[in-house]
Amino acid sequence: MRKVALHNLGCKVNAYETEAMQEMLEQNGYEIVPFKEGADIYVINTCTVTNMADRKSRQMLHRAKKLNPDAIVVAAGCYVQAKEENGEVDECIDIVIGNNKKKDLIEILEQYERERIGKAVIDINHTKEYEEMHLSKTAEHTRAYIKVQDGCNQFCTYCIIPFARGRVRSRVKDDVIREVTELAKNGYKEVVLTGIHLSSYGVDLENENLLSLILAVNEVEGIKRIRLGSLEPRIITEEFVKTIAGLEKMCPHFHLSLQSGCDETLRRMNRRYNSEEYYEKCQLLRKYFKNPALTTDVIVGFPGETEEEFAKSKAFVDKVDFYETHVFKYSKRKGTKAAVMENQVPEQIKTVRSNELLELDAKKRRKYEETFIGTEVEVLMEESIELDGKTVQVGHTKEYVKIALQTDENLQNQLINVQIDNHLQIIH
Repeated sequence: MRKVALHNLGCKVNAYETEAMQEMLEQNGYEIVPFKEGADIYVINTCTVTNMADRKSRQMLHRAKKLNPDAIVVAAGCYVQAKEENGEVDECIDIVIGNNKKKDLIEILEQYERERIGKAVIDINHTKEYEEMHLSKTAEHTRAYIKVQDGCNQFCTYCIIPFARGRVRSRVKDDVIREVTELAKNGYKEVVLTGIHLSSYGVDLENENLLSLILAVNEVEGIKRIRLGSLEPRIITEEFVKTIAGLEKMCPHFHLSLQSGCDETLRRMNRRYNSEEYYEKCQLLRKYFKNPALTTDVIVGFPGETEEEFAKSKAFVDKVDFYETHVFKYSKRKGTKAAVMENQVPEQIKTVRSNELLELDAKKRRKYEETFIGTEVEVLMEESIELDGKTVQVGHTKEYVKIALQTDENLQNQLINVQIDNHLQIIH
């Protein structure tokens, strides 16, 4: 029996694909082993979203070859998809599997064993085919991430992903529902719909969109919670919000990509909204949902970002009152328009701005969490952990606030009501 070790880098979509590849391998008689010495085959699902992601991908590929020089090293995903186009694939790789070819992993491995042919890459920028992959279980025992969409048509000036993932391709609704139904039968109570550009779901299908998909998932028996991956502001319409607010299973937790609260910076980024429009969308969510958790991403130090522009962005983040703000220092990505823009911001200035936003984030996070003290919340219990020398069980509210409960009872995968008496019950 051939031993295979897998390693995932990058986003939730990548994580889904890695788990789907693992399930394929298990179903075809391969033994899954930890990522250390002794594997016959190493499969690394790579990422290319930043230069750092490229570096980590290279490091993991070299590490695999070092662990076992005789092993077959498989590089899958975005890093090799982007590099293959430029003829830059690393010599330590035996098999290259681009995006939209991971579903063929078993066939590719068998062909390599027979013929030593190790390249499976398509022209990702000209395909309309959605890559069908399937999961019946995940690494998490209570929450399942479901990939429903791939590709992006936005072409933000800092982002390489449209070139690595191709154009928008949506998964057929019936296939999504089949997978969700199977996961529900296997005990999963919460699903997270995710994609490279989730808001675009259905633009390439007839009479389908993200709202129609949510409504279909809502009908699946056994699923108690529906959570959404990252959304673009434009999808937040009165009809969309009013409809999902009427669904008991819908989690009031929304991640709305911002990137900057300054309109001038947003224009250079080629983001398709302004700060006023974005704020209106947040207010719309708060109109229909009671105390929803709004989270976002912000880039600091984008090319040309002046002190005044940063101050505008920070003031906007303060105004919106996010639960969490994920702060990223702008990182040059070769092949993007932003990488060659004038007025690149020095690293030390990025660090100062990042620290300022992180400090604001800590205050906002605590402020939001304190709104739950003295209330009763529904928590999906997930696991036991050691906290301050005690064993506690932890889970998440619908808003994705993490709650600790001291009990000897095994509550994994149960929905229970918890009274929040103090801030110590809320953990990060």
